[in-house]
Amino acid sequence: MSNNNSFTSSLPFKLIVALVVGILAGLGLSSMEGSAICTAILNIVVTVRYISGQFINFCVPLIIIGFVAPSITRLGSNASRMLILALIIAYLSSIGAAFAATFSGYSIIPFLNIVKEVEGLKSLPDVLFALAIPQIMPVISALVLAVTVGLAAAWNRSKYIINLLEEFQKIVLSIVSRFLIPVLPFLIGTTFCGLAYEGSITKQFPVFIAIILIVMAGHFIWMALLYFIAGVYSGRNPFNIIKNYGPAYMTAVGTMSSAATLSVALECARKSEPTLRDDMVNFGIPLFANIHLCGSVMTETFFVMAISKILYGSFPTVGNMILFCLLLGIFAIGAPGVPGGTVMASLGLITGVLGFDATGTALMLTIFALQDSFGTACNVTSDGALTLILTGYAEKEYLRVESQKFHALCFKVRRNFFIYWLLS
Repeated sequence: MSNNNSFTSSLPFKLIVALVVGILAGLGLSSMEGSAICTAILNIVVTVRYISGQFINFCVPLIIIGFVAPSITRLGSNASRMLILALIIAYLSSIGAAFAATFSGYSIIPFLNIVKEVEGLKSLPDVLFALAIPQIMPVISALVLAVTVGLAAAWNRSKYIINLLEEFQKIVLSIVSRFLIPVLPFLIGTTFCGLAYEGSITKQFPVFIAIILIVMAGHFIWMALLYFIAGVYSGRNPFNIIKNYGPAYMTAVGTMSSAATLSVALECARKSEPTLRDDMVNFGIPLFANIHLCGSVMTETFFVMAISKILYGSFPTVGNMILFCLLLGIFAIGAPGVPGGTVMASLGLITGVLGFDATGTALMLTIFALQDSFGTACNVTSDGALTLILTGYAEKEYLRVESQKFHALCFKVRRNFFIYWLLS
């Protein structure tokens, strides 16, 4: 277990290493341009990049069905007023963060020093052999299937289908952990090797740093807004919560996982009583750690706009961005609380809605990994604000979570966190 928790064995670390190795290899090959060895190595690089990109695209519909459908059946079978409210405010927070990032992208990114130059860039050789691996179904079809089957199974309490979906999720998690994640460093490394050889990556590197800093500033602005809204609605002082959340924020930065930070987040929230009600803390904090990923959503939205501008010279259309934001909120609810869970669960939107190719996907995964810890910290810290909203609603409606249902739901939430954590 300790090996899985170490930073050096984490996915973000592996992606960063692949990035560095890829850039160094690309720069080395650039100095050997025209030699037979250089051409042979580049043929292998572009072929590995193509095949790994094909495999990742093949896995996308499986990830959508495996993550979204079981999440809907779990929530549907435990439906209650408080749970429905929690889902609504988590979804509104996520898409609110996404739309704020979209507006900021249209307003800020044009003023960044992004130059899409094609003159003077070296050309990569063609793929040695094109091994096409088509998806089993289009991305949007997979999403509609997951939602409709999940809802229908929950409404009919179809135990067989629900158990089947749970088993399928375990299979998909195994595919992700044993096949897809080991492939990702190869995609990242070969992509950056090609970019470094062409000469484009060195020109855009300062822009990536600026983008990361802008997104980190956006995290704090969004957290401040959520706590302000929660304080106004509940009539309670949100600073009584914020002052206790430092350990949870730092733990999230270190672990890059909402699930791994859960115990610390619970302890910080309990120190905020009576501003936060004890039953709302025990109910809301574990639940929001899995369904409320506003920081990750904000990061991903801003990044896809920046990468689209860098690689393709233009932003996605407004209609595509609206659709992306609305669907990303759904994917965030179904994403596992593990490092990179949000971007992994939403690969289908990046490729299917925004039309990113393998290079764009690789850049997205890499730049997301570089700041994943801060996005996770925003997710965890913002959960306190949403729990304050639940507290205010419960006080206004004179509600208290029923003991038996509450304990059963918390047990299921913690069990799912444990499974995700083991496989991360």
